[in-house]
Amino acid sequence: MSDSFKTVGRGAVYGRGMTPRFDAVGLVVSDMAASVAFYRRLGFAFAEGSEDAPHAEAEVPGGMRLMLDTEETVRSFHPGWRAPTEGGRASLALRCEGAGEVDATYEELVGAGYRGELKPWDAVWGQRYAVVLDPDGNGVDLFAPSGQ
Repeated sequence: MSDSFKTVGRGAVYGRGMTPRFDAVGLVVSDMAASVAFYRRLGFAFAEGSEDAPHAEAEVPGGMRLMLDTEETVRSFHPGWRAPTEGGRASLALRCEGAGEVDATYEELVGAGYRGELKPWDAVWGQRYAVVLDPDGNGVDLFAPSGQ
């Protein structure tokens, strides 16, 4: 087996330097309005009118972005794309200010009709943790260090 595909040194690919940087998380959504409403409840500032757009972005502190694209948008440039058949394949982890915020955020989302996957609990790794599913079944992990 050839090792010619491997990178050499930090940032070097095929003998030349590259500097890709992590910039955004993209999710494919089946219902833009439902997804924008869900993520707005979590504090993502999508622009007005995003619920009717084929693509929407919300910048988060630090310059990262959460990007949402409808299934139709993805099929417009990737005709063979198909939605996963077994739930979501991605999750977002959102740090809360403390254990109380984990519990309150979970209860607020479940009370609004979103599906709770794991109720808040004190995880063995030292965090208060809970998981809610977005409208497409992607996990949204809510956590805070224990004792906060």
